[in-house]
Amino acid sequence: MNAEATACTICHRGLYADELGRYACSPCTGRIDGQLRALAGAKGLYARLSAHLAPRVGNGGPAVSGSRTAPVPLRLDVLNLMTAGGPVLGPLETWVRDWRDHGRAEVCEAGTLQQRVDHAVRTLRFNLQWAVASHAAVDEFAREVSLIYRQCEAQVSGERRPRVIPVACPCGQTLRVTLDTPGCRCPRCGTQYGHSELMDLPLADRQIAA
Repeated sequence: MNAEATACTICHRGLYADELGRYACSPCTGRIDGQLRALAGAKGLYARLSAHLAPRVGNGGPAVSGSRTAPVPLRLDVLNLMTAGGPVLGPLETWVRDWRDHGRAEVCEAGTLQQRVDHAVRTLRFNLQWAVASHAAVDEFAREVSLIYRQCEAQVSGERRPRVIPVACPCGQTLRVTLDTPGCRCPRCGTQYGHSELMDLPLADRQIAA
């Protein structure tokens, strides 16, 4: 536990008395848990990706085929999300390994990809309260979980990806964010921004952002 912590490292709001010493506030902790929960299980976002492998038709809906299997070519963006080393299972198991090194988890790479996702989610949720109290990188964990959730949810719901907006850090670095980016750290000067602070930054010069 960080005895000096007075603000959430994810949303940067001040911690209430019963949250002091934690790296994340209760609302952010609940959001992480909800996003993890939405990914797993037979009706979870990861399982539902397989129904969206078929190319979309012109009206934005999924293509309909008389066959029980998706037509070729498959949507590679969706297929990539479903692979063992893709942007869903890969990061989830990386965090399980990280937490294993702290003596808090066990990695399980046996079974189907769905079973591995379910195991990783179950492990991360079980240890979430420990993480928000004791793991200094829980803000990075929260950003990765949010990204995984939004990528899967966007494919399942058919929503377009949010527009990327280039904003300028005072140090001159261009940060590429969206309207729902919870926060980010400037790679040049190391300044950590919350969502509202990012939205207050000026738009980057087009020539610099290009």
